[in-house]
Amino acid sequence: MKLKRRRKLVTYLNILDQPIRFNPFVFSRKFILWAVLGLFGGIIASVYWIVLEFLTHQLAFFEGWLVIPTMATCGLLAGLIIHFIGDPGEIHLIVNNIRFNKGKLDPKNNPSMVMSSLLCIASGGSLGPEAPLVQVTGSTGTWLGKLFRLKGEALRSMSIAGMASGFTALFGAPLGGSLFSLEILHHKHAVEYYKAIIPAFVASSFSYIIFAIIVHLGIGPIWDLPSYEMQDKFDFGYAVFFAIAATGVGWLFIFCTKFFKSAFGKLQVPIYIKTTLGGIILGIIVFYLPITRYFGHHEISQLLVSDFSLQILVAILVFKIIAIAITVTSGWRGGFIIPLFFCGATLGLILHHFLPSISLSLTIVSCMAAINACVTRTPMSTTILLATLTGFTYFIPILFASLTGYFLAPRIPFIASQMEHSEN
Repeated sequence: MKLKRRRKLVTYLNILDQPIRFNPFVFSRKFILWAVLGLFGGIIASVYWIVLEFLTHQLAFFEGWLVIPTMATCGLLAGLIIHFIGDPGEIHLIVNNIRFNKGKLDPKNNPSMVMSSLLCIASGGSLGPEAPLVQVTGSTGTWLGKLFRLKGEALRSMSIAGMASGFTALFGAPLGGSLFSLEILHHKHAVEYYKAIIPAFVASSFSYIIFAIIVHLGIGPIWDLPSYEMQDKFDFGYAVFFAIAATGVGWLFIFCTKFFKSAFGKLQVPIYIKTTLGGIILGIIVFYLPITRYFGHHEISQLLVSDFSLQILVAILVFKIIAIAITVTSGWRGGFIIPLFFCGATLGLILHHFLPSISLSLTIVSCMAAINACVTRTPMSTTILLATLTGFTYFIPILFASLTGYFLAPRIPFIASQMEHSEN
Protein backbone atom coordinates (compact mmCIF):
# COMPACT_ATOMS: atom_id res chain seq x y z
CA MET A 1 0.00 0.00 0.00
CA LYS A 2 2.84 2.38 0.89
CA LEU A 3 4.62 1.60 -2.39
CA LYS A 4 1.44 2.42 -4.31
CA ARG A 5 1.18 5.78 -2.58
CA ARG A 6 4.82 6.58 -3.28
CA ARG A 7 4.38 5.79 -6.98
CA LYS A 8 1.34 8.06 -7.12
CA LEU A 9 3.28 10.81 -5.38
CA VAL A 10 6.18 10.52 -7.84
CA THR A 11 3.69 10.69 -10.70
CA TYR A 12 2.05 13.83 -9.26
CA LEU A 13 5.45 15.40 -8.68
CA ASN A 14 6.50 14.77 -12.28
CA ILE A 15 3.23 16.29 -13.49
CA LEU A 16 3.82 19.30 -11.24
CA ASP A 17 7.29 19.89 -12.68
CA GLN A 18 6.17 19.72 -16.30
CA PRO A 19 5.13 22.91 -18.08
CA ILE A 20 1.44 23.23 -18.93
CA ARG A 21 0.94 22.54 -22.62
CA PHE A 22 -0.46 25.33 -24.77
CA ASN A 23 0.09 27.75 -21.87
CA PRO A 24 1.27 31.19 -23.08
CA PHE A 25 1.40 32.57 -19.52
CA VAL A 26 3.88 32.55 -16.62
CA PHE A 27 1.29 30.48 -14.73
CA SER A 28 2.62 27.00 -13.84
CA ARG A 29 1.48 23.97 -11.90
CA LYS A 30 3.59 25.06 -8.92
CA PHE A 31 1.13 27.91 -8.54
CA ILE A 32 -1.44 25.26 -7.50
CA LEU A 33 0.92 23.96 -4.80
CA TRP A 34 1.44 27.47 -3.40
CA ALA A 35 -2.31 28.12 -3.56
CA VAL A 36 -3.08 24.88 -1.70
CA LEU A 37 -0.56 25.88 0.97
CA GLY A 38 -2.31 29.24 1.28
CA LEU A 39 -5.68 27.51 1.65
CA PHE A 40 -4.24 25.29 4.39
CA GLY A 41 -2.73 28.36 6.07
CA GLY A 42 -6.04 30.22 5.96
CA ILE A 43 -7.97 27.28 7.42
CA ILE A 44 -5.39 26.69 10.19
CA ALA A 45 -5.36 30.39 11.10
CA SER A 46 -9.18 30.54 11.09
CA VAL A 47 -9.55 27.53 13.39
CA TYR A 48 -6.85 28.88 15.72
CA TRP A 49 -8.50 32.32 15.85
CA ILE A 50 -12.01 30.91 16.48
CA VAL A 51 -10.73 28.73 19.36
CA LEU A 52 -8.72 31.68 20.74
CA GLU A 53 -11.76 33.98 20.66
CA PHE A 54 -13.89 31.33 22.39
CA LEU A 55 -11.33 30.77 25.18
CA THR A 56 -10.77 34.51 25.57
CA HIS A 57 -14.49 35.15 26.06
CA GLN A 58 -14.71 32.32 28.61
CA LEU A 59 -11.73 33.58 30.63
CA ALA A 60 -12.77 37.24 30.36
CA PHE A 61 -15.44 36.61 33.03
CA PHE A 62 -12.65 36.41 35.62
CA GLU A 63 -12.11 40.09 36.40
CA GLY A 64 -10.93 42.10 39.39
CA TRP A 65 -8.77 40.15 41.84
CA LEU A 66 -9.88 36.86 40.18
CA VAL A 67 -7.61 37.69 37.23
CA ILE A 68 -4.54 36.87 39.38
CA PRO A 69 -5.41 33.19 40.14
CA THR A 70 -6.80 32.82 36.59
CA MET A 71 -3.54 33.89 34.93
CA ALA A 72 -1.47 31.92 37.46
CA THR A 73 -3.48 28.75 36.70
CA CYS A 74 -3.22 29.24 32.92
CA GLY A 75 0.52 29.84 33.33
CA LEU A 76 0.84 26.61 35.30
CA LEU A 77 -1.12 24.62 32.67
CA ALA A 78 0.92 26.12 29.81
CA GLY A 79 4.15 25.28 31.66
CA LEU A 80 3.01 21.69 32.25
CA ILE A 81 2.19 21.33 28.54
CA ILE A 82 5.67 22.58 27.58
CA HIS A 83 7.32 20.40 30.27
CA PHE A 84 5.60 17.15 29.28
CA ILE A 85 4.91 17.55 25.53
CA GLY A 86 8.03 19.49 24.56
CA ASP A 87 9.39 23.02 24.28
CA PRO A 88 8.22 24.56 20.97
CA GLY A 89 10.89 27.28 21.15
CA GLU A 90 10.51 30.97 20.31
CA ILE A 91 10.69 33.10 17.17
CA HIS A 92 14.52 32.92 17.02
CA LEU A 93 14.27 29.12 16.66
CA ILE A 94 11.99 29.52 13.63
CA VAL A 95 14.45 32.00 12.09
CA ASN A 96 17.38 29.66 12.77
CA ASN A 97 15.62 26.69 11.18
CA ILE A 98 14.81 28.68 8.03
CA ARG A 99 18.38 29.92 7.68
CA PHE A 100 20.48 26.98 8.86
CA ASN A 101 18.26 23.88 8.86
CA LYS A 102 17.65 23.86 5.09
CA GLY A 103 14.38 25.70 5.64
CA LYS A 104 12.75 22.87 7.58
CA LEU A 105 10.30 23.65 10.38
CA ASP A 106 9.48 20.59 12.46
CA PRO A 107 5.71 19.93 12.86
CA LYS A 108 6.32 17.86 16.02
CA ASN A 109 6.46 21.11 18.06
CA ASN A 110 3.01 22.23 16.88
CA PRO A 111 0.78 20.57 19.55
CA SER A 112 2.82 22.10 22.38
CA MET A 113 2.96 25.51 20.69
CA VAL A 114 -0.77 25.59 19.90
CA MET A 115 -2.03 24.46 23.32
CA SER A 116 0.39 26.53 25.42
CA SER A 117 -0.05 29.69 23.33
CA LEU A 118 -3.86 29.44 23.39
CA LEU A 119 -3.80 29.37 27.19
CA CYS A 120 -1.25 32.18 27.45
CA ILE A 121 -2.96 34.52 24.97
CA ALA A 122 -6.58 33.81 25.97
CA SER A 123 -5.93 34.37 29.68
CA GLY A 124 -4.48 37.81 29.02
CA GLY A 125 -0.75 37.46 28.39
CA SER A 126 0.93 40.34 26.57
CA LEU A 127 1.84 38.25 23.51
CA GLY A 128 -0.12 37.74 20.31
CA PRO A 129 -0.95 34.76 18.07
CA GLU A 130 1.46 35.65 15.24
CA ALA A 131 4.38 33.46 16.44
CA PRO A 132 2.24 30.30 17.00
CA LEU A 133 0.53 30.81 13.63
CA VAL A 134 3.87 31.27 11.84
CA GLN A 135 5.26 28.10 13.46
CA VAL A 136 2.22 25.99 12.49
CA THR A 137 1.70 27.34 8.96
CA GLY A 138 5.45 27.38 8.25
CA SER A 139 5.80 23.73 9.31
CA THR A 140 2.74 22.95 7.14
CA GLY A 141 4.71 24.39 4.22
CA THR A 142 7.65 22.14 5.13
CA TRP A 143 5.35 19.10 5.34
CA LEU A 144 3.72 19.86 1.98
CA GLY A 145 7.13 20.46 0.38
CA LYS A 146 8.46 17.14 1.71
CA LEU A 147 5.29 15.38 0.54
CA PHE A 148 6.11 16.48 -3.01
CA ARG A 149 9.80 15.69 -2.47
CA LEU A 150 11.00 19.28 -2.81
CA LYS A 151 14.57 20.03 -1.76
CA GLY A 152 16.93 22.95 -1.28
CA GLU A 153 15.54 26.40 -2.07
CA ALA A 154 12.21 24.97 -3.25
CA LEU A 155 11.59 23.44 0.19
CA ARG A 156 12.80 26.58 1.98
CA SER A 157 10.46 28.65 -0.20
CA MET A 158 7.51 26.47 0.83
CA SER A 159 8.34 27.00 4.52
CA ILE A 160 8.65 30.76 4.04
CA ALA A 161 5.41 30.83 2.02
CA GLY A 162 3.71 28.95 4.85
CA MET A 163 5.02 31.52 7.36
CA ALA A 164 3.74 34.32 5.12
CA SER A 165 0.26 32.78 4.99
CA GLY A 166 0.17 32.79 8.82
CA PHE A 167 1.29 36.42 9.09
CA THR A 168 -1.16 37.49 6.41
CA ALA A 169 -4.17 35.77 7.96
CA LEU A 170 -3.70 37.65 11.23
CA PHE A 171 -2.71 41.05 9.82
CA GLY A 172 -4.93 41.03 6.72
CA ALA A 173 -2.02 42.31 4.63
CA PRO A 174 -0.81 39.87 1.90
CA LEU A 175 2.03 42.14 0.75
CA GLY A 176 3.18 43.10 4.26
CA GLY A 177 2.89 39.52 5.55
CA SER A 178 4.94 38.17 2.64
CA LEU A 179 7.73 40.71 3.09
CA PHE A 180 7.73 40.20 6.86
CA SER A 181 8.35 36.47 6.43
CA LEU A 182 11.49 37.30 4.42
CA GLU A 183 12.66 40.36 6.35
CA ILE A 184 12.46 38.72 9.79
CA LEU A 185 15.21 36.34 8.64
CA HIS A 186 17.66 39.30 8.55
CA HIS A 187 17.65 42.13 6.00
CA LYS A 188 21.00 41.05 4.51
CA HIS A 189 19.52 37.66 3.63
CA ALA A 190 16.20 38.92 2.21
CA VAL A 191 17.69 38.97 -1.31
CA GLU A 192 19.10 35.49 -0.75
CA TYR A 193 15.54 34.23 -0.20
CA TYR A 194 14.04 36.28 -3.05
CA LYS A 195 13.02 33.05 -4.79
CA ALA A 196 10.44 32.66 -2.03
CA ILE A 197 8.73 36.00 -2.67
CA ILE A 198 6.29 34.84 -5.39
CA PRO A 199 5.34 31.63 -3.49
CA ALA A 200 4.83 33.84 -0.42
CA PHE A 201 2.62 36.28 -2.33
CA VAL A 202 0.47 33.49 -3.76
CA ALA A 203 0.11 31.60 -0.45
CA SER A 204 -0.62 34.89 1.38
CA SER A 205 -3.33 35.90 -1.09
CA PHE A 206 -5.18 32.59 -0.78
CA SER A 207 -4.75 32.56 3.01
CA TYR A 208 -6.17 36.09 3.20
CA ILE A 209 -9.26 35.11 1.18
CA ILE A 210 -10.02 32.02 3.31
CA PHE A 211 -9.42 33.81 6.62
CA ALA A 212 -11.58 36.78 5.58
CA ILE A 213 -14.43 34.47 4.48
CA ILE A 214 -14.39 32.35 7.64
CA VAL A 215 -13.52 34.91 10.32
CA HIS A 216 -14.56 38.18 8.61
CA LEU A 217 -11.40 39.79 9.93
CA GLY A 218 -8.76 41.74 8.05
CA ILE A 219 -11.07 43.54 5.61
CA GLY A 220 -10.22 47.21 5.96
CA PRO A 221 -8.20 48.91 8.73
CA ILE A 222 -8.30 47.27 12.17
CA TRP A 223 -7.49 50.45 14.11
CA ASP A 224 -9.45 53.56 13.24
CA LEU A 225 -7.14 56.56 13.41
CA PRO A 226 -8.29 60.13 12.68
CA SER A 227 -7.99 61.02 8.98
CA TYR A 228 -4.65 62.52 7.96
CA GLU A 229 -3.62 64.70 5.05
CA MET A 230 -0.02 65.70 4.58
CA GLN A 231 -0.07 69.49 4.45
CA ASP A 232 3.25 70.42 6.03
CA LYS A 233 6.65 69.66 4.51
CA PHE A 234 7.97 69.26 8.06
CA ASP A 235 5.78 66.16 8.62
CA PHE A 236 8.77 64.01 7.64
CA GLY A 237 10.83 65.73 10.31
CA TYR A 238 8.09 65.17 12.89
CA ALA A 239 7.94 61.50 11.90
CA VAL A 240 11.69 61.15 12.50
CA PHE A 241 11.46 63.07 15.81
CA PHE A 242 8.67 60.81 17.11
CA ALA A 243 10.56 57.78 15.82
CA ILE A 244 13.65 58.74 17.87
CA ALA A 245 11.50 58.85 21.02
CA ALA A 246 9.90 55.51 20.13
CA THR A 247 13.30 53.94 19.47
CA GLY A 248 14.28 54.94 23.01
CA VAL A 249 11.24 53.01 24.25
CA GLY A 250 12.34 50.08 22.03
CA TRP A 251 15.74 50.10 23.76
CA LEU A 252 13.97 50.21 27.13
CA PHE A 253 11.91 47.16 26.16
CA ILE A 254 15.02 45.25 25.02
CA PHE A 255 16.93 46.00 28.24
CA CYS A 256 13.87 45.24 30.34
CA THR A 257 13.54 41.86 28.61
CA LYS A 258 17.24 41.09 29.16
CA PHE A 259 16.86 41.95 32.86
CA PHE A 260 13.89 39.62 33.36
CA LYS A 261 15.52 36.92 31.24
CA SER A 262 18.50 37.01 33.57
CA ALA A 263 16.22 37.01 36.63
CA PHE A 264 14.14 34.03 35.47
CA GLY A 265 17.30 32.29 34.23
CA LYS A 266 18.70 32.29 37.78
CA LEU A 267 15.67 30.36 39.02
CA GLN A 268 16.70 26.70 38.93
CA VAL A 269 13.13 25.41 38.81
CA PRO A 270 10.99 23.60 36.20
CA ILE A 271 9.41 25.76 33.50
CA TYR A 272 5.89 25.36 34.93
CA ILE A 273 7.02 27.14 38.12
CA LYS A 274 8.37 30.03 36.03
CA THR A 275 5.19 30.27 33.94
CA THR A 276 3.07 30.23 37.12
CA LEU A 277 5.20 32.98 38.69
CA GLY A 278 4.94 34.95 35.45
CA GLY A 279 1.15 34.53 35.54
CA ILE A 280 0.94 35.89 39.11
CA ILE A 281 2.99 39.01 38.24
CA LEU A 282 0.99 39.59 35.04
CA GLY A 283 -2.26 39.16 36.99
CA ILE A 284 -1.20 41.82 39.50
CA ILE A 285 -0.35 44.29 36.69
CA VAL A 286 -3.71 43.60 34.98
CA PHE A 287 -5.56 44.02 38.30
CA TYR A 288 -4.31 47.61 38.61
CA LEU A 289 -4.27 48.43 34.85
CA PRO A 290 -6.93 46.29 33.09
CA ILE A 291 -6.09 47.72 29.63
CA THR A 292 -2.67 46.00 29.77
CA ARG A 293 -4.44 42.63 29.61
CA TYR A 294 -4.26 40.77 26.25
CA PHE A 295 -2.01 41.44 23.28
CA GLY A 296 -3.54 44.70 22.06
CA HIS A 297 -5.68 43.76 19.05
CA HIS A 298 -8.85 45.26 20.57
CA GLU A 299 -7.09 47.26 23.29
CA ILE A 300 -5.46 49.68 20.81
CA SER A 301 -8.93 50.74 19.63
CA GLN A 302 -10.01 51.08 23.27
CA LEU A 303 -6.92 53.18 23.98
CA LEU A 304 -7.70 55.54 21.08
CA VAL A 305 -11.27 56.30 22.22
CA SER A 306 -10.52 56.53 25.96
CA ASP A 307 -9.62 59.81 27.61
CA PHE A 308 -6.77 58.72 29.87
CA SER A 309 -4.75 61.32 31.76
CA LEU A 310 -1.06 61.78 31.03
CA GLN A 311 -0.08 60.03 34.28
CA ILE A 312 -2.23 57.00 33.50
CA LEU A 313 -0.84 56.77 29.94
CA VAL A 314 2.72 56.80 31.28
CA ALA A 315 1.80 54.05 33.77
CA ILE A 316 0.17 52.01 30.98
CA LEU A 317 3.29 52.33 28.79
CA VAL A 318 5.75 51.41 31.56
CA PHE A 319 3.76 48.46 32.88
CA LYS A 320 2.87 47.20 29.38
CA ILE A 321 6.61 47.05 28.58
CA ILE A 322 7.18 45.14 31.84
CA ALA A 323 4.21 42.85 31.06
CA ILE A 324 5.52 41.98 27.57
CA ALA A 325 9.04 41.39 28.96
CA ILE A 326 7.74 39.08 31.70
CA THR A 327 5.47 37.24 29.26
CA VAL A 328 8.42 36.66 26.90
CA THR A 329 10.93 35.61 29.57
CA SER A 330 8.83 33.53 31.96
CA GLY A 331 8.11 30.86 29.36
CA TRP A 332 4.73 32.07 28.08
CA ARG A 333 4.26 31.58 24.34
CA GLY A 334 3.20 34.04 21.66
CA GLY A 335 4.42 36.90 19.47
CA PHE A 336 5.30 40.45 20.44
CA ILE A 337 4.55 42.45 17.27
CA ILE A 338 1.04 43.71 18.10
CA PRO A 339 1.95 44.30 21.79
CA LEU A 340 4.77 46.54 20.53
CA PHE A 341 2.27 48.39 18.33
CA PHE A 342 0.21 48.95 21.51
CA CYS A 343 3.26 50.48 23.22
CA GLY A 344 3.82 52.70 20.18
CA ALA A 345 0.20 53.88 20.23
CA THR A 346 0.44 54.67 23.96
CA LEU A 347 3.65 56.64 23.45
CA GLY A 348 2.01 58.50 20.56
CA LEU A 349 -0.84 59.60 22.84
CA ILE A 350 1.68 60.71 25.48
CA LEU A 351 3.66 62.81 22.97
CA HIS A 352 0.43 64.30 21.61
CA HIS A 353 -0.24 65.78 25.07
CA PHE A 354 2.91 67.90 24.63
CA LEU A 355 2.49 68.61 20.88
CA PRO A 356 -1.29 68.78 20.32
CA SER A 357 -0.97 70.86 17.14
CA ILE A 358 0.65 67.95 15.25
CA SER A 359 -1.60 65.28 13.73
CA LEU A 360 -2.44 62.54 16.25
CA SER A 361 -2.42 59.93 13.48
CA LEU A 362 1.09 60.92 12.36
CA THR A 363 2.33 60.84 15.96
CA ILE A 364 0.86 57.41 16.73
CA VAL A 365 1.83 55.72 13.44
CA SER A 366 5.41 57.04 13.63
CA CYS A 367 5.83 55.66 17.16
CA MET A 368 4.27 52.30 16.25
CA ALA A 369 6.52 51.94 13.21
CA ALA A 370 9.76 52.89 14.94
CA ILE A 371 9.38 50.71 18.03
CA ASN A 372 8.57 47.62 15.95
CA ALA A 373 11.36 48.25 13.43
CA CYS A 374 13.81 48.79 16.32
CA VAL A 375 12.99 45.45 17.95
CA THR A 376 12.27 43.21 14.93
CA ARG A 377 14.50 44.95 12.32
CA THR A 378 11.79 44.84 9.65
CA PRO A 379 11.42 48.42 8.29
CA MET A 380 9.93 47.56 4.89
CA SER A 381 7.21 45.18 6.04
CA THR A 382 6.43 47.28 9.14
CA THR A 383 5.67 50.23 6.83
CA ILE A 384 3.27 48.20 4.69
CA LEU A 385 1.66 46.40 7.65
CA LEU A 386 0.92 49.64 9.50
CA ALA A 387 -0.46 51.35 6.41
CA THR A 388 -2.87 48.41 6.01
CA LEU A 389 -3.80 48.06 9.69
CA THR A 390 -4.41 51.77 10.31
CA GLY A 391 -5.60 52.99 6.91
CA PHE A 392 -2.79 55.58 6.98
CA THR A 393 -2.35 55.96 3.22
CA TYR A 394 0.79 58.12 3.23
CA PHE A 395 3.58 55.54 3.18
CA ILE A 396 6.52 57.94 3.25
CA PRO A 397 6.25 59.29 6.85
CA ILE A 398 5.81 55.70 8.08
CA LEU A 399 8.87 54.63 6.08
CA PHE A 400 10.94 57.50 7.54
CA ALA A 401 9.90 56.43 11.05
CA SER A 402 10.57 52.74 10.36
CA LEU A 403 14.03 53.44 8.96
CA THR A 404 14.84 55.67 11.94
CA GLY A 405 13.86 52.89 14.34
CA TYR A 406 15.87 50.37 12.33
CA PHE A 407 19.09 52.39 12.06
CA LEU A 408 18.99 53.46 15.72
CA ALA A 409 18.37 49.90 16.94
CA PRO A 410 20.98 48.23 19.19
CA ARG A 411 23.86 46.58 17.33
CA ILE A 412 23.06 43.26 19.01
CA PRO A 413 19.58 42.31 17.74
CA PHE A 414 16.71 41.39 20.05
CA ILE A 415 16.05 38.25 17.97
CA ALA A 416 19.39 36.51 18.58
CA SER A 417 19.30 34.44 15.38
CA GLN A 418 19.40 37.66 13.31
CA MET A 419 23.05 38.13 14.34
CA GLU A 420 25.40 38.03 11.37
CA HIS A 421 28.09 35.92 13.03
CA SER A 422 25.59 33.15 13.87
CA GLU A 423 26.07 31.63 10.45
CA ASN A 424 29.80 31.13 10.96
